[in-house]
Amino acid sequence: MRLMETRPRIRIAPPPESRPIPAPMPVDGSWRWDSNFDADQDPLAVKVFLTQPAFARIRVHTASDLDNEVGGVLVGQWYHDQAGDEQFVVAEHVIPARYTRHGPVTLTFTQNSLVYFHNTIERRYPGRRIVGWYHTHPRMHVFMSHYDTFLHRSFFPELWQVALVVEPHSSTAGFFIRQTGGILDPMRYFGFYELNGALGHSLVHWENLHQASEERE
Repeated sequence: MRLMETRPRIRIAPPPESRPIPAPMPVDGSWRWDSNFDADQDPLAVKVFLTQPAFARIRVHTASDLDNEVGGVLVGQWYHDQAGDEQFVVAEHVIPARYTRHGPVTLTFTQNSLVYFHNTIERRYPGRRIVGWYHTHPRMHVFMSHYDTFLHRSFFPELWQVALVVEPHSSTAGFFIRQTGGILDPMRYFGFYELNGALGHSLVHWENLHQASEERE
């Protein structure tokens, strides 16, 4: 995935003085989905919660083009659970990118894409922020390429901002999350919490993730 270099550059990270919002972590109202990397990991900066409407939007968008990369941003909020002294993000909304240039192994966010993201957040999701981004790797594995990692570091630099990679052909996916020290492993993806919606049942179908047992919760 690529972001086209233009001037002036629009910063899509929050201002440096940004702070998380105090809130209890909604573990009881969610299902936990683990990857094989979750069992033995270094401490991660945040835990990720994904609402069912956001998951459904990601599912539809990532299946819309099975030959070329597509992507967008995850919009929600950054929180601090004071009781457990843990931070987490909730991705409530998804904004599929417009005005992109894409191909089988590349996705370029243009200046117009960034303007569209910010205008949409201001108009539809006031008070929310970009908590991460997502893109597909058609017929590839779930990993962060060298350029993906560069873009994540350059344009989503906050410790709590995450990246989601989806491989639509195999129905596999995973979140890339920085460790507490800021290190991002481009080959290790992690699971997330699916916030229980009105349906009362899970929507997740990614084959490489498994639902955690109650004991592991």
